[in-house]
Amino acid sequence: MAWRLLQGGERKLRSAVAAVAVAGGGGVGGAAFTTALPHLNARKRKKRKKKESPRTALVQKEAFLRIPHFEEIVQRDALFRFISRSKDFLSRQPEHVLLLDDAGKLHRELGFPRGRKVSRFAARHPLLLQVYRHSDGKSWIGFTDLMEELLEEEAAVMDSTEPSRVLAQAPSLPPSVRPPEDFRDRVPKYSDYFRVVIDPADGQRILELVDWDPKLAVSALEKDFVSDEDRVRRTFQFPLRHGKALGLPEEDERRMVMANTLPLVSPYSDGWRHDLWTLEAEKYRVGVIHEFLTLTLEKRASIHHIVEFKEELSLTKHTYQMLLKQPRAFYLAGTEMNWAVFLRDWYSEDGTLMEKDPLVLFNEKLHQYALMTKMETNGKSSEDIVCSRVLRRKTSSPSARSFPKRSS
Repeated sequence: MAWRLLQGGERKLRSAVAAVAVAGGGGVGGAAFTTALPHLNARKRKKRKKKESPRTALVQKEAFLRIPHFEEIVQRDALFRFISRSKDFLSRQPEHVLLLDDAGKLHRELGFPRGRKVSRFAARHPLLLQVYRHSDGKSWIGFTDLMEELLEEEAAVMDSTEPSRVLAQAPSLPPSVRPPEDFRDRVPKYSDYFRVVIDPADGQRILELVDWDPKLAVSALEKDFVSDEDRVRRTFQFPLRHGKALGLPEEDERRMVMANTLPLVSPYSDGWRHDLWTLEAEKYRVGVIHEFLTLTLEKRASIHHIVEFKEELSLTKHTYQMLLKQPRAFYLAGTEMNWAVFLRDWYSEDGTLMEKDPLVLFNEKLHQYALMTKMETNGKSSEDIVCSRVLRRKTSSPSARSFPKRSS
């Protein structure tokens, strides 16, 4: 019945269209007037290609521009995000343990996706993390004995290398930086260099230099210029903007670019005194990020780390596009939303960091254990060792390391 009604309606519509055509004397210029319905002979519309999300869109669009070992490092960081954040968070908890129900709510702090079970992520690293059931029937997540030993090793490495690192980086600190919470115990040891003050505007604690010696404000590029002038000259390029091709020989064009590139602007100057869109402002921001990366242990940083110092380093929202224009100095890996920038000169062709700090070596060791599910120790597998450790914890005296009851 419905189909018949539809056919009847179509006949009436065709008859009405035909009557209009006869009354109007046909189409424009005497052409026959078609009575075909628009939807019967309409062309198929081409589907627009959906724009890729910044979460998945790679920074390096062309495959020939990608450097695989840098991309793999970013993927490796994502793989170890859970164990890295869990180590940092649990190490600040009493007895290095956390109630499992509470841990499931701390997806940001522990580095696992919201809605997932934290116990499943902990099970991927059985040599470092364990889930325990206490006598009160509640489950806790905590470190294994191996992980406790690794924490002690990390602390020893930090204590042995901290003085030299502080003295080397003190001149490079911006005038005021908001320190993280774990700086509180370390700053008093270096009162000759740092002090913590309260910002009257918002009440936040600010880390300041006690004294500033202009003689120490020499960037890494300035130091390298003395020993390897040619390499420093090739680090950055700031081409001269022009509307038409100048038709210059290649050598003359190279000299013109070099004349526009040098001199560079010191990263220790006041970045905000430069007009926002001038060449000097861009030179400053490129230089300050280069200097910032040379002070990191792995000579690289993620966008999330860089934006923490956006105000102190006088950066703008165009940092991403600015760094892409300097492929000789920097390589951007990852996606448009989560990218990392590398100092290319500090890495070999196979992606190995040429100078490794003791803390970098420790992190590599930690990652090796994180990938292992068992290991051989005096003929015993790690599964046997883990079981024996759990039994020792259950049968240990109250004075031994135990799991605290949940506070009310």
